[in-house]
Amino acid sequence: MARIGRGGFLALAVVFHLVYIYSIFDIYFVSPIVHGMKPFAVQQQRAPSKRLVLFVGDGLRADKAFQSFPDPSPPDPVNADLTPRPLAPFLRSRVLEHGTFGVSHTRVPTESRPGHVALIAGLYEDVSAVTTGWKLNPVDFDSVFNRSRHTWSWGSPDILPMFKEGAVPGRVDADHYAAEFEDFSQDATSLDIWVFDKVKDLFKSANTNATLDAMLREDKIVFFLHLLGLDTTGHSYRPYSKEYLHNIKIVDQGVEEITNLVEEFYADGETAYVFTADHGMSDWGSHGDGHPDNTRTPLIAWGAGVAQPQLFPGAQAPGHEDGVSFDWGLDHVRRHDVNQADVAALMAYLAGLEFPVNSVGKLPLPYLAASTQEKANAVLVNTKQVLDMYRVKEEQKQATSLNFQPYPPFSKANAAIADRIAAVEAAMSSNLYDSAIQLSSELFDHALQGLRYLQTYDWLFLRALITVGYIGWITYAITTVIDLHVLHGAVPDERTIGTTMAFSSILVVLYSFFVIERSPVTYYAYAFFPVFFWEEVFARRKALFSGFSVLFGHIQSFSRSLSLIVQVLLYLLVIEALVQSYFHRIIFTLCYLFAAVFPVVYGADFIKKNKLIVLAWAAGCLVLSTFTLLPVVKVESPTMITAGGLLMFGAGVLYLAFEHDITTQSKSRTQETEPNVFSRILMGLQIGIILLTIIVTRSSVASLQAKKGLPLGNQVVGWLVLVASVILPFVHRMAPNKHYLHRLVIIFLTFSPTFVLLTISYEGLFYFAFCFTLLTWVRLEHAIQLHGSSQSRETPSDSMPSANGISITSKSQKSENLHPEQTFRTLALTDLRRALFFLFFLQSAFFSTGNIASVSSFSLDAVYRLIPIFDPFSQGALLVFKLMVPFAIISAALGILNRRLGLPSSALFMTVMSISDVMTLNFFWMVKDEGSWLDIGTTISHFVIGSLLCVFVAGLEGVSQALIHGVEVDTYEDRMKQVAGVQVIQGKVTETDMDGGAQANGIVNGVVKVTEGREGVDERPVID
Repeated sequence: MARIGRGGFLALAVVFHLVYIYSIFDIYFVSPIVHGMKPFAVQQQRAPSKRLVLFVGDGLRADKAFQSFPDPSPPDPVNADLTPRPLAPFLRSRVLEHGTFGVSHTRVPTESRPGHVALIAGLYEDVSAVTTGWKLNPVDFDSVFNRSRHTWSWGSPDILPMFKEGAVPGRVDADHYAAEFEDFSQDATSLDIWVFDKVKDLFKSANTNATLDAMLREDKIVFFLHLLGLDTTGHSYRPYSKEYLHNIKIVDQGVEEITNLVEEFYADGETAYVFTADHGMSDWGSHGDGHPDNTRTPLIAWGAGVAQPQLFPGAQAPGHEDGVSFDWGLDHVRRHDVNQADVAALMAYLAGLEFPVNSVGKLPLPYLAASTQEKANAVLVNTKQVLDMYRVKEEQKQATSLNFQPYPPFSKANAAIADRIAAVEAAMSSNLYDSAIQLSSELFDHALQGLRYLQTYDWLFLRALITVGYIGWITYAITTVIDLHVLHGAVPDERTIGTTMAFSSILVVLYSFFVIERSPVTYYAYAFFPVFFWEEVFARRKALFSGFSVLFGHIQSFSRSLSLIVQVLLYLLVIEALVQSYFHRIIFTLCYLFAAVFPVVYGADFIKKNKLIVLAWAAGCLVLSTFTLLPVVKVESPTMITAGGLLMFGAGVLYLAFEHDITTQSKSRTQETEPNVFSRILMGLQIGIILLTIIVTRSSVASLQAKKGLPLGNQVVGWLVLVASVILPFVHRMAPNKHYLHRLVIIFLTFSPTFVLLTISYEGLFYFAFCFTLLTWVRLEHAIQLHGSSQSRETPSDSMPSANGISITSKSQKSENLHPEQTFRTLALTDLRRALFFLFFLQSAFFSTGNIASVSSFSLDAVYRLIPIFDPFSQGALLVFKLMVPFAIISAALGILNRRLGLPSSALFMTVMSISDVMTLNFFWMVKDEGSWLDIGTTISHFVIGSLLCVFVAGLEGVSQALIHGVEVDTYEDRMKQVAGVQVIQGKVTETDMDGGAQANGIVNGVVKVTEGREGVDERPVID
């Protein structure tokens, strides 16, 4: 197989990682939906209730629903009573006097669609379903609404339509407001008031509409009120704000009004009510991950068929042992927690409906006002419904498996499903209802475990396959880097018919297995990559060994060997520290402190010669070390935003004033690096845009915080400065200044308005410190390279390869080098440290201003200054743009560093891609789909982020070239010419310029490929 070049390697890396990211969904989050089950309903002479009212307070946290606070919106603010009191007195009265309550635990992702599907359908969708949460996408599974005689629903256009379109036509009415109503800059309580008013209008219309009146008085009907105001308010103001707490008051008052309205209309006491939430909300106004604040939601049920509260006066009631409800003032009322899917089973029972056929919800018996016999019968029917789903899944798996092994507990003697059901029915016949409930409960749990057994049936095989694939990629990437950037293709592949047939046979066997098992098409990709990678590694094994000889050839003494072992261990320790930094942010601080002092290893002479650079580097690292000590829950602060903006503005002004003095300190090859008037004018405009951005941002923040909405003028100016800041750098090409420092300052100023307009606190300060440190890093590494080169010249050794790489001048006519230089050096061991620094900066760029455990910690508040109306994809795009800015800065810095060090353009990028998946493999084995909610959410986030970082690196090389195209630096080629250390390679002939000033081309096995008729031309794939 022909060797791939630089572009092919990067493309392969992107495809491989995107495919393997999807593997966690095939392994851990396979959709549970199957078809072919029959519906089950509890057979009763009379249903517990004729109708059901479901209130869902979107984004309501359990603690905020029950805690006491001073009145957030007193009639007389001047003389307000600051005594804490419950904000939802009506709902609290249901808990204390009329019904049963608890905490409903959600699953990740804690988003609107998955939460509502769990509540209404009783199943947990796979995580990827969150991407359909904000568009019309009919559900393809059963639901409580679909089992009702008729359902009326009111609320958000993001939720209602999918349940209407997914049900039997005409069964669900959905009345929703326009999407433009979801304005984050306005008072969101109007969304909930709209819903309550619409419900009132419906019952009012029934007084004059006989047909509607008749429909409303039928049994098995459901009313669904989706209350989005809390979620919108929480995003805008945080769940601890007065606005959010006031919204709780509005919801409580509305629930009371609707309850009284329904009771007055029917006057039969046969209505059941359920109040809950789809998900909670973090303290920083976001949700989506598995943080307990996002997964704990309130559940209150009252009315017909619901059990009365169990009170324990003067004592702590059961259910409060976890301490979550210590400050709710409800310790004397028994708390009954449920899983979110259990709510669907509860609602189906209360309304006398069939259980949704895909439901895995377990009927919460403590919520039922029923006799023990009735509970025993209900839980058996609930169990049979889940067992029927197990039956269908087992039949499907058995039909596609070569050697199917059934769920072990069901395959034991006298323990089959039929035997267990018979035991339950026998207990009921003997009036042993408590025993029957226990047996049914155990069988239900076995049914769920059996479903999980079938869902995880292929786990061991798939995880092993993915692991082999990742290890194969790491090895293949290392081999490719050595081949391209150490040996420069000097060692040919050794591929025989026998080895090709052997690897092909492995792939054929795997594919045959997948065909028989009717596996998804993604399985074929999972199997292809490891076979491809390991075949390539085997064919290039000699290049791998030869590369190690070149890299480690200078390690010839015991002291150097011992030093190498210590460095390798330290290297692996840092990589594992980066893995642990996803759990403990302080590790970033420790790494920065370590980095601040690392230059001392190069000795006092180096420190003395480069004291300003070393001091600047240490200062930058110390400043950056503080950001991961700051709280991740940030409050919008105009002062902090302004401080960051003014630092950027000041840096631009200082550079513009002293540009000539600054740039003359660095050597350049042409006069095009000299300052010119047009370029300075453009830079002045960039600096002015920063000042304008500060002004408009402060104005927008003040207006939004005052609840006056976003002024149209501010929105227009905000978009103009954002677009102009991105466009102006391209105008510089009309009169370019090619000095690398000038280009870096242009890039810094380009993205400065973004870190003013789209930030809420200290992010701008981080951006300034981060850019300063990256510039210092470029200069420091260059100084280290010069220091190492001078030492090598002072202590020459012709018997071993250089520890600083080997100088080569390529005369190839087909060089893929993205740099203009033709003289470069090979990779050396010291470049591995630089690659590790690059990887560390990538991690720091992403997480220094956010919560390491979750992407959702990056607040959406700032994007309201540009898009105040709810539009998650557009708002998310702006947020992602801001998050990507530091990556662009890093790519530019690394591109210039590559050139100053004399490395091929892709060398460090490819090296980072080779080592970064050590972290990804760690995260892959850490992924969980059960356990604590926090564990599930964070492990998914970690794996996806780790994988995507490698994809980012693949794309950053192209970004780097776009940003630094045409830049001129004091290059490695120039320095080599000065010291006469350039080796010219032309086909079979190796010449040394000027008295043998350069070394031989490493210690490699093999010859240079020469095509007949093209003698004298180096055709090795020199990839720069």
